[in-house]
Parts: sequence; structure tokens; C-alpha cells
Amino acid sequence: MALNNPYNTTPLRNETAVGAAAQLLLLVLLGTAIDLGPAGWLTGLAFAVVTWAVLTRALSRSWLASFGAANRVTLARATLVGGVTALVADSFESPTPVTALVALTAVALILDAVDGQVARRTGTSSSLGARFDMEVDAVLILVLSIYVATSLGPWVLLIGAMRYLFVATARVLPWLNGRLPPSTARKTVAALQGVLLLVVGADVLPYPLAFGAALLALTLLSWSFARDIRWLWRTRDSRTG
Repeated sequence: MALNNPYNTTPLRNETAVGAAAQLLLLVLLGTAIDLGPAGWLTGLAFAVVTWAVLTRALSRSWLASFGAANRVTLARATLVGGVTALVADSFESPTPVTALVALTAVALILDAVDGQVARRTGTSSSLGARFDMEVDAVLILVLSIYVATSLGPWVLLIGAMRYLFVATARVLPWLNGRLPPSTARKTVAALQGVLLLVVGADVLPYPLAFGAALLALTLLSWSFARDIRWLWRTRDSRTG
């Protein structure tokens, strides 16, 4: 028999509702400031609905007694990522408001360094919080890679797609689902992806340097994934034995 979550999940659902409301408010502000088009509105609204639905379901299955300060920071970051997603979608129909795109992305990247510290200092680290943080990171990198690909070429999409390709491959090769040891190198490479894509997307570099920065991001990410895959392969027997 499945165990039910003994905690009252109403406060947790309220947190996700506040997050969805914040996303709608940000879209209204963007729509007022830069005249966000239909593509931006629809994409932003879809992002808000999907985030609310997925997070609400995950919380209902968790054993969290409260949402926690760290998850609130991550939720704020998700709201900013939703704004970036709307701007990127809108860029296919109208000129990109680069200043707004850079500002939202920069704050989201800064907050990425905050939520983990908040979780450690408040003793509220959780597997759900770590997964939430990782998924927000992945979406931001995917969206930025889509934006940068419009100027540098489709190969940049590999940066945003690599993590999802890894997850899809792990469904076929279960040994890829093993728990990886903590790695400063992995965290550094992950953080650099957003920074390098932001710099390229800000359109402040000449084409050769922008191309080189994106290529560096892809090279570092490929090395990091290859390193982890190699470790998972070498330890597969000890984890399944």
C-alpha cells in the first residue's frame, strides 16, 4: 500500500500559486515595457502553467513540511527564467530587447549561487530542492542556447540539449542513472555555461570571439559529461552487484 504524505500540502500549493502569479506579473511588466508579442505571451504563459503543475505535483509527493527559503529563491529564479523564455520566443517575431534579456538572465545566474547557500545555512537541503534547482538551470541553458544559435548556428543547440540527451540515453542504459560523486569541476563547468552564453547573447563581442566563447562552452560541457560517463561506466558493476 502506498504511503500518503502526512503533511498538510495546502501551504506548499499556495507557494506554487504565488510563483505562478509572479510569473504572470513579470509577463505583464514585459508586455507593458517592450510590447511583448503573441509568441512571447503564449510561451511565457505555457512556462508558468507547466512550472506550476510540475512543481505542485512534486511537492504533493514529497515529505516536505514547508517550502523553505532556498526553494523560494529557486522559484524566483524560475520566474526570471520564464521571462527570458518569453523574450527568446518573442525574438523570432520582433527585435530582441537585449538589455531586458541580459538583466533577467544575469539576476537568474546570480540567484543560482544563492539558493544552495541558503539551503545549507538554514539546514533545509532536500532532494526535491536540488532537482528543482537543476531543472531550472537546464531550462535556462536550453533557452539561451536557442537564442545564441540564431546568430552562431544550430550547433550551439548541443549545449542546451546535452543534458536532456543524457537523460534520454539513461532510459536505455540504466547504469547512467548512478549517483555521481560531488565535483567542483562539474559545478564550475555548469556555471560557466550560463555566463558564456549570456556574454555571447549580450552581443558585445565581435563574431570570432562570440563563436570562440560558445565553442569553449560546448567543449567544456562535453568534457564534463564524458568525464562523468566514464566514471559511471567504470563503477557500474560495483553499483549493480
